[in-house]
Amino acid sequence: MRLLCASAVVLASITLSAQTRAPAPIIVGQQAMIPAPADVAAPPADAVKTASGLATKVIKPGSGHDHPAPTDLVTVHYTGWQTDGTMFDSSVTRGKPATFSVGGVIAGFGEGLQQMVVGETRRLWIPESIAYKGRADKPKGMLVFDVELIGLPNRPPSDVKAPPSDAKHTPSGLAYKVLSEGVGGRHPKPSSTVTVNYTGWTTNGKMFDASILHDPQQATFQVDGVIAGWTEGLQLMVEGQKMRFWIPESLAYKGQSAPYGMLVFDVELISIK
Repeated sequence: MRLLCASAVVLASITLSAQTRAPAPIIVGQQAMIPAPADVAAPPADAVKTASGLATKVIKPGSGHDHPAPTDLVTVHYTGWQTDGTMFDSSVTRGKPATFSVGGVIAGFGEGLQQMVVGETRRLWIPESIAYKGRADKPKGMLVFDVELIGLPNRPPSDVKAPPSDAKHTPSGLAYKVLSEGVGGRHPKPSSTVTVNYTGWTTNGKMFDASILHDPQQATFQVDGVIAGWTEGLQLMVEGQKMRFWIPESLAYKGQSAPYGMLVFDVELISIK
């Protein structure tokens, strides 16, 4: 297996939903339902309205500073209700955040995301004119979403251009840094099969691939079946650990195909078989 195509697939459209401090899910039949907030029928007096008709209210402040741009990818939890309190979609009940392009979703959702920062939860009241515009197969009327902005996965780390001073180096030229510790002491072998999450950038900060862009959103492969820098780096890891690798071109695609030059990867090792 040749790891990571240079092209990244961006999800174009979804039926949205989000996590908040809303009540815990309840089970109705076979489906978990999150009760609607008390102000689902209309924006309250303290909601902020924009020229488009979107109304928003911060439920929980975030800790970030950057706002998503239309070209960014975002990872969110969300729940969506109609104004009668009917929940029609939720990533929370599925137990898995959603990742998509800000510019690839309904206009009101995209506009609301651009007002947010990472860590923030916000409630959006989206009029039909900037939601599904009366489409027969979609929820009608004003839609209400609670959205938690978890991350901006395409944004590069601050040290993407070169390994920092605290990075470790191997004789081959691979540089690496532990981002979060794992558990146990077992390392993959070349013949091991591993499951990972990953994101890859070129040194100019362009994300060219990420496991979250694929289905399934985790990659599984044999350690010796990928580029040399990955094969070497994975054998340094333990389960649950997250590392950043700076892989020189000689250990990546060797100038024979894109992406060219040094590549930077954040890799989380989920399991070893």
